[in-house]
Amino acid sequence: MKSPTAARRTVSLLGTLLAALLCTLTFGAGTASAHAALTSTDPANGSVVPGAPRKVTLTFSEGVLLSADSVRVLDPRGERVDAGAPEHVGGRSETAAVALRAGIADGTYTVAWQAVSADSHPVAGAFTFSVGAPSRTTVAVDSAAAGVDPAVGAFYGIGRYAAYAGFVLLVGGCVFAGVCRSSRTVQRIAVGGWVALFVSTTALLLLRGAYTAGKGMGSVLDLSLLGDALSTKPGAALLSRLLLLSAAAVFLAVLFGTHARVADGTETRRREVAYGLGIGGTVVATGLAATWAVAEHASAGIQPWLAMPVDVVHLVAVAIWLGGLAALLAALWSGEPVRRSEAGRFSRLAFASVCLLVATGLYQAWRQIGFSWSTLTGTEYGRWLLLKVALVAVMLAVAFFSRRWTGRLSEIAAGPKASARKEPRASGKAAAGDPVRAAQLARQRAALDKAAGRRARDADENRSGLRRSVLAEAAVAVVLLAVTTLLTGTQPGRAEAEQKRAGGAASAAREPAEVRIAYDTGGANGRGTARVTVAPARTGANTLDVTLTDVSGRPVDVPELTLAMTEKEKQIGPLRAALVRQSAGHWQATDFRLPMAGDWQLSLTVRTSDIDQVTEIENVKIN
Repeated sequence: MKSPTAARRTVSLLGTLLAALLCTLTFGAGTASAHAALTSTDPANGSVVPGAPRKVTLTFSEGVLLSADSVRVLDPRGERVDAGAPEHVGGRSETAAVALRAGIADGTYTVAWQAVSADSHPVAGAFTFSVGAPSRTTVAVDSAAAGVDPAVGAFYGIGRYAAYAGFVLLVGGCVFAGVCRSSRTVQRIAVGGWVALFVSTTALLLLRGAYTAGKGMGSVLDLSLLGDALSTKPGAALLSRLLLLSAAAVFLAVLFGTHARVADGTETRRREVAYGLGIGGTVVATGLAATWAVAEHASAGIQPWLAMPVDVVHLVAVAIWLGGLAALLAALWSGEPVRRSEAGRFSRLAFASVCLLVATGLYQAWRQIGFSWSTLTGTEYGRWLLLKVALVAVMLAVAFFSRRWTGRLSEIAAGPKASARKEPRASGKAAAGDPVRAAQLARQRAALDKAAGRRARDADENRSGLRRSVLAEAAVAVVLLAVTTLLTGTQPGRAEAEQKRAGGAASAAREPAEVRIAYDTGGANGRGTARVTVAPARTGANTLDVTLTDVSGRPVDVPELTLAMTEKEKQIGPLRAALVRQSAGHWQATDFRLPMAGDWQLSLTVRTSDIDQVTEIENVKIN
């Protein structure tokens, strides 16, 4: 039986590792990055529409879950003008639309939206559009976009990290007990993992409603929010995890109880029990891993039918490797004798897990970033992924030294006392009356004691070396697990790149349209260049600026300048602009209204004398 001192060392080590893990993870804890990016809206952000739209439509980069208040439309006074609950357009989960009340007045309207992305993370934002013309509004866009409460977000992040750590210790500890060695120390690792996973999952389920609704800590026990959370896929996954943990508790009792009962049984009996436990444990571990796969990154984006089972394999492999490492470290730290064959079995198991991690990790990396170097280095997800790869490389380098120390371990598990040989009683009695024989036996005893001491010293050195190298692996594993969990809360590279492209396109769409037109009326001083700017080049009110310069680039005035715009496809126009001279060579027309988007034909007529005149035509894109 293990001494109380060894037990205290084990508990101390486990507590230190968990504390270090939580400290590392809490350093990066916070609200998870948005994973569903808003790619377009109708009406567009900042646009001016001639008449009141019947509905507001939002399009995201991936599917979102909607609630009754996911899309709110506020008039200039801050009163809601949306009618009914938002819904997906045509059943497409990446869209959200809400109807507007009939007959809303002109002015600037604010659209505040909040949803849950398909990978379980809340997203929120706000934008504005105007009907008829922009107006003053009492609604602040930043305050309209309700985000996650900081305290709720911090506790939810810590809960997610603790859940990952608990899963790793539970699965890794059980596999280590079944394949390598079973002991009280390993049992504490597995049971500690079960407790951490159960407590964290319960906390996540209670926090889920407030987390997605942007509420504070006072709403954690709100039963209506809990009901809303359970009706979503992430909430159902958390509830399923709790049910599976009930089965895991039974499995733990059977696993460690059976090991004690069949330790002295026949080889056939032990093999039968091992097969049964292996099948049962595989089912429970796969089910637990699936509760993450069906609700996070793997369930959204491309190829979810393949990504989810790959994610399950990835999670289980991580747990076997890192959890088994924690069990081995605890066994070494507690003073338990660890045989070379036992450490060797874990070494081979860890190698197989790493091979699975590499294969599944390559697929996940391609799926999330597409192996684009710009996405890998230019997005937050890509940079975290590079750090994760570097940490895995460091762990493998340290593991090389662990394998060398493992090869030096003795196969004999007992301590130095077991190496000592008892002196036969007959020899002792014979030596009592024979001084020569007594001296000979004394020399033999000294040699045996010296050899036993050498073996004990060598065993202690090898054991200490293995303990140091495994401790170094565990330290890197703490950081690796932190980075892995932070990756699950970071927007994937593909989605971030798509969001940047959409934002760039939206920014480009808000830029004024500018055209340069060379003209020549044919008379004296009839050549020059006209620069026409249409701002903001969107439907609704625009400002036209026309600047004329001569061939030397100096501003020039002309007797007459007219401008008109025509939409040929819809047969709208020509719409003439009321240009007013502002200064030498500069004319302007304000509140020039364009009723719709499209390619408009701009006609500019320049007259430099009574008989010298020319009309030039260019196309202008109106958004």
